[in-house]
Amino acid sequence: MTSRTTRRLRRTTRRSGATPKVVALGGGHGLSASLAALRRITQDLTAVVTVADDGGSSGRLRDELGVLPPGDLRKALAALCGDDEWGRTWSRVIQHRFTSKGEMHGHAVGNLLIVALWEQLGDPVAALEWVGRLLGAHGRVLPMSAVPLELQATVRGHDPAHPDAISTVRGQATVALTPGEVQEVRVVPQDPPAVPQAVQAVLDADWVVLGPGSWFSSVIPHLLVPELAEALMQTRARRVLTLNLAPQPGETEGFSPQRHLEVLARHAPKLTIDVVLADKAAVPDRESLDQAAARLGGTVELAAVAAPDGPRHDPEQLAAAYDRIFRMHGRIGPWR
Repeated sequence: MTSRTTRRLRRTTRRSGATPKVVALGGGHGLSASLAALRRITQDLTAVVTVADDGGSSGRLRDELGVLPPGDLRKALAALCGDDEWGRTWSRVIQHRFTSKGEMHGHAVGNLLIVALWEQLGDPVAALEWVGRLLGAHGRVLPMSAVPLELQATVRGHDPAHPDAISTVRGQATVALTPGEVQEVRVVPQDPPAVPQAVQAVLDADWVVLGPGSWFSSVIPHLLVPELAEALMQTRARRVLTLNLAPQPGETEGFSPQRHLEVLARHAPKLTIDVVLADKAAVPDRESLDQAAARLGGTVELAAVAAPDGPRHDPEQLAAAYDRIFRMHGRIGPWR
C-alpha cells in the first residue's frame, strides 16, 4: 500500500506542474535502493546499469550464451515495479530463483525472461522495454554498454602474507569481496561502446544520481565507458552522489565517507558533483567530508535515510531526501 509520505511527495510533484528527468546509474542492491526512492517522486526515470556481473545465474548465462549479464538489469526492473498488487506480484516473480538438483538451480526467472526476449528481438534495449511494459515498471532500464565487460582491479595486499604486494584481481564477483586495498579498477575491453540511449538520457536529464552501491564494482565502472563518462561531464544536469551507509567488507573496508569521494575523483578527475548525499549517522567527520565534496565542486546534504531494521536505505526517507535536494538545488520554476 502506498504510504502517507509517498502520497505527499506525489501530490507535491503534481502541484509543481512538471516532473524532473532523472537518470540513476549503478548496479545491484544500491541502484535498486535509489530507484525504489526515485520512482516515488518523478514520472521520468531512467536506470543505466552496469554490465560486468560474472557471478551466479548472470555469469552462467553470460558464459553459455554470450549475452549481457541480466542480473543487475533484472534487479533494476524489480525496483521500478509499483506498490500495487500487479507490481508487487511481478517483482516477486522476476526475482524468484529456482531450487533444484539440476542445471536450473539458482537461475532467476527474470534473468531467463530477459535473455529470451533478447534472443527473440535481437535488441537488448527493445527487449528491456518489453519486460518493463509487462511489469508496469515506473521508468526504463538501459545497459551502460553494448558488450559484456570484465572488471579488473589492482589490489595491494590481496595475499595477507604479502601486505605490500600488488596484484591483479579479475571479475566483478571477485573484486566485490577482495581482501586487500583496491588501488584502481578498469574494464575489459578497454574503451567499450556505450549504449546510445544511455548517453542521450544522461545528456537530456535534469538530475543524474550516482550511487549508492558497491563503489569499485557498481559505481565507478560507469566512469570507465568513455562515451558515458563524457556525457556525465558535458550534461547540463545536476549530479547527486549518494554515499553508502557503511564501508563494504572487501573492496572498501575501512573507508571513510570522504575516502569514497577521493577514489571517485582519482578515476574521473574532470567529473564534478553538485550534491553529496549521506546518512547523517554515517558521517563522523562532517568537516572532512565537506572539504572532499568541495574539491569535486559540490556541497554535502545529510539526512536520515537508513532503514530502522538493518543496514539498508529506507526508500521513503531516501525519496524525501532526493525531493528536498531537487527543490533546493534545482532550477527555479517548473521542470522543463
